[in-house]
Amino acid sequence: MIVALAFVVVTMFFTHKLGPARKTKDKLTTFESGIEVIGNARTPISIKYFLVAILFVLFDVEVIFMYPWAVNFKDLGQQGMIEMFIFMGTLLLGFIYVIKKGALDWD
Repeated sequence: MIVALAFVVVTMFFTHKLGPARKTKDKLTTFESGIEVIGNARTPISIKYFLVAILFVLFDVEVIFMYPWAVNFKDLGQQGMIEMFIFMGTLLLGFIYVIKKGALDWD
């Protein structure tokens, strides 16, 4: 661990000291995806954007849990089918709750 940490520190030190240090106006300006920044980065963003992103990740991860079930569908039998119906019902209840709360409405 010490050797790895020492390697990182030494490498970073020497690359900053030996590498070129041409600081021009173009290199020091901020940009995003090749486009010049317009406005302030601290402007407030609607919470709906983040809520939809989190919900997408949540439901996407839950769908990932269905893949192993689908692969082992024949081996699990009727009990596996019942458990998946319970899982899907729980997902459906969560989705209905999200819709009732208006989390997906863009005002």
